[in-house]
Amino acid sequence: MGKKEKHNFTNSWIKHSDPYLIAGPCSAETEDQVMETARQLVESNKPHLFRAGIWKPRTRPNSFEGVGEKGLPWLKRVKEEFGLPVTIEVANTDHVEKALKYDIDVLWIGARTTVSPFAVQEIAESLRGVDIPVMIKNPINPDYALWVGAIERLLNTGNNKLAAIHRGFSSISSEYRNTPNWEIPIKLKTDFPDLKIICDPSHISGQRNKVFNVAQKALDLDFDGLMIETHITPDDAWSDAQQQITPQQLSETMSLLTVRSNTSKSKTFQNQLEQLRSQIDEIDAEILKSLAKRKEIVGQIGSYKKENDVTILQLERWREILDTRIPFGEGEGLDKQFVELLLQLIHDESIKVQTDILNE
Repeated sequence: MGKKEKHNFTNSWIKHSDPYLIAGPCSAETEDQVMETARQLVESNKPHLFRAGIWKPRTRPNSFEGVGEKGLPWLKRVKEEFGLPVTIEVANTDHVEKALKYDIDVLWIGARTTVSPFAVQEIAESLRGVDIPVMIKNPINPDYALWVGAIERLLNTGNNKLAAIHRGFSSISSEYRNTPNWEIPIKLKTDFPDLKIICDPSHISGQRNKVFNVAQKALDLDFDGLMIETHITPDDAWSDAQQQITPQQLSETMSLLTVRSNTSKSKTFQNQLEQLRSQIDEIDAEILKSLAKRKEIVGQIGSYKKENDVTILQLERWREILDTRIPFGEGEGLDKQFVELLLQLIHDESIKVQTDILNE
């Protein structure tokens, strides 16, 4: 992705909290439903930001696609009567115009929009010179560059009041509705340390009984906040009924979550941690040295194959490696999927090394 640039994000709109909480229904259905949800949230576990879907991008037509503009005055009432800032999803410039007209406090760009650079650019341009925070959900597919690209398009039009929302990624087979792929938001946090990242356990889990576990995992990974879909009668919700919880259930969930510090003032802890990290550093150095030695031998094999006109890919040998290394790794207490992924990365590098030699 080229040389990394230093970005200065303005985070003052996200109040320091443990954690920052965004809550509200998947969809704004009726004025009474919106107002009653807000009332119960204020009474049980007042969120920092009230969310509601006004326009709902659906996979197939003839599904409920949101009430549209007529729901925006309802959110204005939420602000006026309960003192809750409000946020909605926008997918085009018309949505942005209407959201600004009704004084929506924060916008978010949904996963289905993030996948389209053209759509994101149009939204970014429509917000040029507008002082309003924007949250960007990850794209549906695990494409890190698309997520970063959407963030950068907002930055390039002068908006640095940004946050990212991790809502999981589409998967054919997963215990979740959208598999978390935690390594992707961790990479985003690594590349943009000043960018606040909110986790959406509702869309990741797809089931209300899994919301707590996903939320706890996010906090354990030092995410800055949570966006949790909340409905007064979830089973009757017009969209995503299975993943929504009641305001009372949200309050219970928040009370059970463990919020950990990213450090400890204990000298004993710090000394012990430093000792263990020192051991890790030594092991990592040995791993890298071993991989470098392996690469050197792979290069020798590549040259030998080239001299004797032998193909690079040796399928039987690759199968032998998988059949022997995976059980060995499991016997050492390593996760099978981890060992398989590690071997695949090493094998891909070996193929690349031998291909470069063949093309010399």
